[in-house]
Amino acid sequence: MVTTQEDTGQLEGKVSSAIRWSAINSLLQRLSAVGISILLARLIAPEQFGVFAVALVVLNIVLSVSELGVSAALVRHNGPIDEMAPTVTTLSLASGSLLALICVLGAPWFSNAMDAPEAAGIIQLMSIALVIAGATAVPGALMQRNFRQDHKFYADTAAFVAGTAVAVVLALMGFGAWSLAWQRIAQNLSAAVIMFWLTKERFRPGWNRLQAKELLSFGLPLAGSSLLILGVMNVDYIVVGAMLGTIPLGFYLLAFNLASWPVGAFSAPVRSVSLAAFSKVREDPELFQRSFGRALGLLALVTVPACVLLAALAEPLIRVVYGERWAPAAAALALLVLLGAVRVALELGYDFLASAGRSRAILVIHVVWLGALVPLLALGAHLDGIRGVAAAHVIVAVLVITPAYLVTFKPYGIRAGALGVRLLRPFLGGVLMIAVVLAVRQTIDSELLQILVGGALSCLAYALVVFPMRHEIIAVLKKRANA
Repeated sequence: MVTTQEDTGQLEGKVSSAIRWSAINSLLQRLSAVGISILLARLIAPEQFGVFAVALVVLNIVLSVSELGVSAALVRHNGPIDEMAPTVTTLSLASGSLLALICVLGAPWFSNAMDAPEAAGIIQLMSIALVIAGATAVPGALMQRNFRQDHKFYADTAAFVAGTAVAVVLALMGFGAWSLAWQRIAQNLSAAVIMFWLTKERFRPGWNRLQAKELLSFGLPLAGSSLLILGVMNVDYIVVGAMLGTIPLGFYLLAFNLASWPVGAFSAPVRSVSLAAFSKVREDPELFQRSFGRALGLLALVTVPACVLLAALAEPLIRVVYGERWAPAAAALALLVLLGAVRVALELGYDFLASAGRSRAILVIHVVWLGALVPLLALGAHLDGIRGVAAAHVIVAVLVITPAYLVTFKPYGIRAGALGVRLLRPFLGGVLMIAVVLAVRQTIDSELLQILVGGALSCLAYALVVFPMRHEIIAVLKKRANA
């Protein structure tokens, strides 16, 4: 099937609008979360936050596999969904309910294993979120499939307002960690109400054995990959804590959180639409191939300068913003920022392969990722502390996982050379930015001025290098305006 130019223009218009809404949503949610966390930190004792954190770890692990990955199959499906959606509803509800029951029964064991027995009741309460997640899997998938990120924005806004009100009132009444648990439930319930209200299609639970088999064949590897991703992104904390102690872990945690900002700011909005967008064009091989390269190039255009600024200005940035006592975190930040930039590309590759139905290949890649990462993290910690851990992360991502993705891309005509051409100008611009920042840091003593002057001049240098890419950006904007 060949996609017409008119169809492509309409699709790009929908995708652009969805990304815009998603970016606004992501920014507002992050800023709001910072504000409410500061307020709640003044109302709730630190040890109560620790109890909630234990429960949240358990919930996040279970949520990563809660709907067995079958909602992604609904997102990538291009035909009528009337026959598939009831089976997806049944599978999502059944898996969410079963996992909630496991959490309720296993909460005492989980909490004792994590040396926080008081977290058992909170785990049991928060298991309700698993049932809600199962119930909203289909409406959420339909929003993503139809590029209705504006609806997602309304749901998330309602969740924030309701959750904040519940958390503040209960915290003032002295409920401690339970305030945070009820906040999570209030958020999920209010978002669910808005999602159901805004989604026109209604699907009751149903069952089709053949479809269930196909859905699980596609979804279970994705669910397994989600669990492995959770391991990849958290096993370093275990290694650092066990081998280096709590103080280096604090420095490493700050560096990792800072380095993750570009991923959250740029990758998250794009990923909210990329699976559906790639799925819409996968039946046109030429457009399918071209869409990935174009998306990667445009994503790199905004990701590279953000990552370079964080890396090149790591030391003065941490000293000025967080204080001198946090300066050791800079040793890991520059390398972790590089990891963040690579993650942006790899996550886009994940969605491309998922849209092509290659969920088993995704699972294998993440098995390799975790298997290669653990021993190298331990070696890095032994040789060079938190900087060695960060270096191990980068080595595995660049030298093992990136080639694995490129090999998997070959059947679709995507070649490393073609992607390199797409990334050349952002890469050269990033190199020039580093040179400018280093020159500024050599000539200016004030760390605040290093950040301000180095940031401004390096961004100007980057803009000059990537200026020829303006034609591609303008073309996308025109197509969006005409769609």
